[in-house]
Amino acid sequence: MSANFGEMRKKGILILLVLVLFTSCGEYQRLLKSRDPEEKYQAALQYFNDKQYVKAQTLLDDVTAYYKGTERSEDILAYLARCYMGQKAYESATDYYMAYVRNYPKGKYATEAYFQVGHCQYLDSPDPRLDQDITMKAIEAYTVFVEMFPESPYAEQAYQEMGELYEKLALKELYSARLYYNLGSYLGNNYLSCEIVCKNALKNYPSNAYQEEFNWLIFQSKYQQMINSFEERKMERARDAQDEYYNFITEYPNSKHRKEAEKMLVQIKKITKD
Repeated sequence: MSANFGEMRKKGILILLVLVLFTSCGEYQRLLKSRDPEEKYQAALQYFNDKQYVKAQTLLDDVTAYYKGTERSEDILAYLARCYMGQKAYESATDYYMAYVRNYPKGKYATEAYFQVGHCQYLDSPDPRLDQDITMKAIEAYTVFVEMFPESPYAEQAYQEMGELYEKLALKELYSARLYYNLGSYLGNNYLSCEIVCKNALKNYPSNAYQEEFNWLIFQSKYQQMINSFEERKMERARDAQDEYYNFITEYPNSKHRKEAEKMLVQIKKITKD
């Protein structure tokens, strides 16, 4: 008897859920056909609060033209941006937040909008192996934001995420440097290219987490250029590699690369006779 009651209870709940779903869908369809912009606007806010972002966005789109030029237009633009954020459509959200900044640079949602331009692009920033144009745009947007709103509650998050973006750019340079190093002498002196990329990365991102690896690659590149050098330049390049060895060991005395570096120094000293 209790088992039958349990089954009946489950069926009852299922039927109730289906009825609620159909009622909800029917109400939304009715709203879409409604000619009352205020009703649509209020319903859109409710859908937004219920995290039904697609429905909220659709209704807000429907009333945008009606409220154009009114005070409510500012609210609609901000909520549309938030709807796209809720859908994780970061490119569209960026466009709407940028539109808000253009139209209401000192509006009531200005702090949020300036921050979210950077944050949307931060969230949309791709793998470091890919083009980093959007990463650069995010850094630029965050820079504008912290200059304009240094006391904002969002400022700490902006600085943190900006730091992560700089790390991503540094990592992209590390991937490029490793690629040049692995190419070696193929179609030119790629070791020199590796060295240049590493030095630029250390200059452009001085606090990055990959400094030891950049410096290690610089030493390796100088060593390989010595090994592959013509006899008339071998001594010069050996001296250069030796100096780089001491720079590296002084900076990173406990490096995991130390043993390998010491073996390389033995080969260097065979040329320098030191």
